[in-house]
Amino acid sequence: MRDIKVASRYAKSLLGIAIEQNKLEELYSDMQLINSVCINNRELVLLLKSPIVKSDKKQTVVTEVFGKQVSKISNTFISLILSKKRESILADIAVAFIDAYKVYNNIITAHVTSAVELSKSQKEGIIKVLKSEGKDKVELIEVVNPEIIGGMILRVGDKQVDESIKRKLVNLEMEFDDNPYVKEF
Repeated sequence: MRDIKVASRYAKSLLGIAIEQNKLEELYSDMQLINSVCINNRELVLLLKSPIVKSDKKQTVVTEVFGKQVSKISNTFISLILSKKRESILADIAVAFIDAYKVYNNIITAHVTSAVELSKSQKEGIIKVLKSEGKDKVELIEVVNPEIIGGMILRVGDKQVDESIKRKLVNLEMEFDDNPYVKEF
């Protein structure tokens, strides 16, 4: 929990620098790259979290991985993180920066799970409903999961609407279990 707060503080500081230097989009792209690399490369994350590996080795690896792919500001920021011995939370900082960027730009992320791929008009309808709640931009992440049988599950932040057929069947089964007309012994 403490690491998430620290990561959030670093991310907010980096966001402030990005806004001040008019490099917000550039740093957002850098943080997306860092997040993507950390998600897809567990070994890198383990190396950064390892207390056994020396800081100069971590610096070399990080420079090799990100050095030419990210901006000068991001490289300087990563060097600062490494010098403060906070390399273990680099991935968390990237995620916190992406979240802070979305808040700053009034972007909402919606996760939609459906049994089949949604049509363009269905996606537009979901985006329209979400925009009516006051957000400027809606980022729609679609997941196809045939196990929900039909319908959809919409998750925005910590709120979820489950209108899947599977959920309705489970609810119906629970209603049958509580049948007041069957005498229980």
